Amino acid sequence: MAELAKKNNIAAAEAQRMVNALIAAMGDNFMEGNGVQLPNFGTFEVKKKMERVMVNPSTGQRMLVPPKLTLAFKPTATTKDRIKKGGDDNG
Repeated sequence: MAELAKKNNIAAAEAQRMVNALIAAMGDNFMEGNGVQLPNFGTFEVKKKMERVMVNPSTGQRMLVPPKLTLAFKPTATTKDRIKKGGDDNG
């Protein structure tokens, strides 16, 4: 939080409040099944994993795994490129 506050010339408490508000808003969107796009960073999507049959490799027992919702992240091409280059953020 200190770095965010310093870069934006605001108090650390204000930076913390802003981050908490962002996280709460994102959580609300996820609970509604909606994704969240962060420009120049990537997209968080709620995806549904279908019901499937799984086999326990040690016992051979087959189990039915119920469907569930998962959260996936897809970075932008720029973010992927920055990570591949070791996080150098000259842009």
